[in-house]
Amino acid sequence: MALYRDEGVVLRVQKLGEADRIVTVLTRTHGRVRAVAKGVRRTRSRFGASVEPFSHVDLQLWEGRGSLDTVTQAESLTAYGDRLVGDYARYTAGTAVLETAERLTAEEREPSLRLFLLVIGALRALAPPAGSDAVERDPGLVLDAFLLRAMSVAGYAPALDDCARCGTPGPHRAFSVPAGGTVCPACRPAGAASPSPAALVLMGDLLSGAWDGAEATGGPVRREVNGLVSAHLQWHLERGLRSLPLVERT
Repeated sequence: MALYRDEGVVLRVQKLGEADRIVTVLTRTHGRVRAVAKGVRRTRSRFGASVEPFSHVDLQLWEGRGSLDTVTQAESLTAYGDRLVGDYARYTAGTAVLETAERLTAEEREPSLRLFLLVIGALRALAPPAGSDAVERDPGLVLDAFLLRAMSVAGYAPALDDCARCGTPGPHRAFSVPAGGTVCPACRPAGAASPSPAALVLMGDLLSGAWDGAEATGGPVRREVNGLVSAHLQWHLERGLRSLPLVERT
């Protein structure tokens, strides 16, 4: 057992006993960690407000013998939840970001710096600091960009140019979730979707961070992309995300 320090984003909390909580944190260097925060539900807790979902925190933890560590110190770096709770669209998109991050880190303590940075970037885009010159982006686009990039980090990025099955250069008009993305006419399975060319371009823009092109798209194209991205993610996770049906789309 050892004492260690790390920064992380609180993904989820669960009640434990009368005053404690189990917090699930995606950390910068230790991956996903579950730890007991003792006494945080008491009104006089020293760091209860720091270990809430959406919080970016600096933590000191004691490594436990089993699967649970113990939080011994917590200092809030940024409380994104304070900026999200008053906006339903941004709050639900943020909730989907946290749930996806937890689901894509199947192994505890497996470092995932890129995913950690993606989560921080998504929360900053959804909840820019008051008075800053940060651009307020559509929360649906921010969420889809995060989902595509997080799937890319996990090895599930959809093929958008070459055929997902045989590698034939594209572009191709058919998109098959089970096949892994766009497919050529020879490889097209039954039930494959036929997204518009604009939808495939938007998915590419979100993956690459080309926000000027992404924000120039209309609502129908964005909804089309949302359907493809959600289906692709949940296919690879093998079950649905509870938060996605609640996300408000403009």
